[in-house]
Amino acid sequence: MRDLTTGSIPRHLIRLALPMAFGMIFQTMYYLVDLWFVTRLGDAAVAGVSTAGNVQFIVMALTQVLGVGTMPLIANAVGRKDRDDANLVFNQSVVWAFVCALITLAGGFALAGPYMRAVGADSATQAAGLSYLTWYLPGLGLQFALVSMGAALRGTGIVKPTMLVQIVTVVLNILLAPVLIAGWGTGKPLGAAGAGLASSIAIAAAVVLMLVYFVRLEHYVGFRRDLLTARWDVLARMLRIGVPPGAEFALMFLFTAVIYYVIRDFGPTAQAGYGIGSRVMQSIFLPAMAIAFSAAPLAGQNMGAGQMQRVRDTFKWAAILGSGLMAVLTLLCQLRPELFVRGFTEEAAVLVVSAEFLQTISWNFVASGLIFTCSGMFQALGNTVPSLISSASRLVTFATPALLLAQRPGFKLRHVWVLSVATMTVQAGFTLWLLGRELRQRTAVAAG
Repeated sequence: MRDLTTGSIPRHLIRLALPMAFGMIFQTMYYLVDLWFVTRLGDAAVAGVSTAGNVQFIVMALTQVLGVGTMPLIANAVGRKDRDDANLVFNQSVVWAFVCALITLAGGFALAGPYMRAVGADSATQAAGLSYLTWYLPGLGLQFALVSMGAALRGTGIVKPTMLVQIVTVVLNILLAPVLIAGWGTGKPLGAAGAGLASSIAIAAAVVLMLVYFVRLEHYVGFRRDLLTARWDVLARMLRIGVPPGAEFALMFLFTAVIYYVIRDFGPTAQAGYGIGSRVMQSIFLPAMAIAFSAAPLAGQNMGAGQMQRVRDTFKWAAILGSGLMAVLTLLCQLRPELFVRGFTEEAAVLVVSAEFLQTISWNFVASGLIFTCSGMFQALGNTVPSLISSASRLVTFATPALLLAQRPGFKLRHVWVLSVATMTVQAGFTLWLLGRELRQRTAVAAG
């Protein structure tokens, strides 16, 4: 356990963010490694895997409910020096991780086919996406155990074990991908199915490693049999904080599904280009996301300790560091966007779509970083509803105009990217206003 209620806030942020960024980079390499090999299978496979990969937003919605519901409660308990409550929250998180895994597997296998038929550009794209999902669903189910244990460690101020586990499992995924996708050494390529299977095996290995760490090395929170029965009062506390961020990721699923829907008439090339560009964009976001995720436990522990000025200072430094990094990345994407995507496709048309997407969408990188930081702060404050309101506002401002534009003569892909930038900028301003209001209210309550 690391006490974050004293000492330099920028130093704490950097100390937490660096290993978290490395871990997130290696985590994202799951998708990039798979994508690199899948691109060798053709545009339909890329479009299918990318479209199917959008389902991860639904799983991420559930993992957010679990992870965000776990981390702030444990961080607040650590700030109050209440180890018993921290252990209670952790064990309840484990119980609900198991329940969510079952829901994911049942719902995924039932709905994968209808989803791919709805959004796939053609039959080949639909078949590739369904094949990928079938073998990736076990890994998605196991994600809940990883999230539960990782959130508990983050709440106690510890991030390095999660990073090390991610590095090991990504290396495993890199080794498995060419064997299972391309058939290296076996002569039996599994194609898109191999990409899903490689990720599932790697995630299973990560769960085993995290379990070993908790059983042998973790001392502040741990598994306790007497706490592994459902406690509805604790679940209510977790849901109050976790449901709004989970709903945000569900909205992200809808947001991305709208994009795939409105561009499907441009064919698999457009969907493949967008799929590559969006995956690369997610990787570019990692520095800002690492800082935002680090701000959450730091502000959370100080919130539990009643130190509101340190909470405000945490936001200030997280916003400065995150915005600075995203500004540099914006400049790089404006100058040479093709450098980020060239290694993932040999198709000139797909490369043009990916590069144009990345160059245009990079104008909202700073806004995205601020939104991530505000989201982390809302988690620390224990009120995530404003963050959900912010995300819902963007779906409204984007989806309706996008659907209308798609019906007009002369509709181009660039119109979708520009609309996305505009709506993200509006959302960032709205989110900053919501956070400022929340901080003023909490400061007034603490002072009075």
